[in-house]
Amino acid sequence: MPLSKVDPANYQQQLNAKTQRISQQFSEFLPPALEVYDSPALHFRVRAEFKIWHQDDDSYYVMFNQAEPRRPVKIDHFTIGSKTITGLMDVLMAAIKPSPLLRSKLFQIEFLTTLSGQALVSMIYHKALGDDWRQLAEQLQQQLQINIIGRSKKQRLVLSQDYVTETLTVNDKHYNFQQVENSFTQPNATVNQKMLTWALDNSRPLGGDLVELYCGNGNFTTVLAQNFNRVLATEISKTSVKSAKYNFKLNDINNVEVVRMSSEDFSSALAGERAFRRLKDIDLSSYQFSTVLVDPPRAGLDTLTEKLISQFDTIFYISCNPDTLYDNLTTLCKSHRIIKFAIFDQFPYTDHIECGVMLKANSID
Repeated sequence: MPLSKVDPANYQQQLNAKTQRISQQFSEFLPPALEVYDSPALHFRVRAEFKIWHQDDDSYYVMFNQAEPRRPVKIDHFTIGSKTITGLMDVLMAAIKPSPLLRSKLFQIEFLTTLSGQALVSMIYHKALGDDWRQLAEQLQQQLQINIIGRSKKQRLVLSQDYVTETLTVNDKHYNFQQVENSFTQPNATVNQKMLTWALDNSRPLGGDLVELYCGNGNFTTVLAQNFNRVLATEISKTSVKSAKYNFKLNDINNVEVVRMSSEDFSSALAGERAFRRLKDIDLSSYQFSTVLVDPPRAGLDTLTEKLISQFDTIFYISCNPDTLYDNLTTLCKSHRIIKFAIFDQFPYTDHIECGVMLKANSID
């Protein structure tokens, strides 16, 4: 986003515009009144990445605007970043600039932080990193009380640990999540808590068993499992599956099975079209599935997955792309009706918006 657009005085006006746009775009589906969940106007991003620009004896953070992709924009103030990120940026760069070893061929820095103030910093280089770099980086890690990872081509040096532990509060209950470097996590933790609360409250009376596709590191699964007898979750990323299993143990959740497979393959398995070795220890016929939750990437749902989820009594669809959500609802609303519709402003000062839709089968009163 152009940082010149970041003005808290304009935040509500921009959110109102998104609300009006989404209401108009989806009006043909006759949804109920749109629920709107706002974001803090500043310090809402818990992760961020910057290119590093070197000029003479100076080095600084930059970003690039889509309108002028070759022109670096120096970042002096990053007020949308968490207070942990904004507090680290200057002190980290002040430590890097006088050190030729830390500064040379450094081209990117990534920050991953938590609401409680934990920080993981990835320093990415166009050079191999040796023991001399490790020694200096370990001193810096201790000085700043953070975790540091060094990366270069075919090299990843984890100095202490490669994750932070986020604590999210949903209806006054705390949930802990391992969030691993370079894997997907929600960028706006405060709004994520609102999304989880919305999904938990609306799924509370449903019961039965839940299928979750695209479960990531168990963000929704960990919170929603309490509302269902059993949960079967799928995710294609090996790192995310490992984190999801870790998070279920971390939160004492024992009614969830997670398998690493794509939504397309799982759709084939559930339809009985193919058998998969990864499901050999799971008896699909023993589940009483009535609810499905999908949180797909920006491309939305493929045709096979659309067909699969249309067979469930209740559908929760979390979307980061209203346009592909609209396309999928064109099909899903032939068999289902929207009973809850919400937007979550994960990305203030941009055109992006996260949507949450709850649908009920037309055959159910």
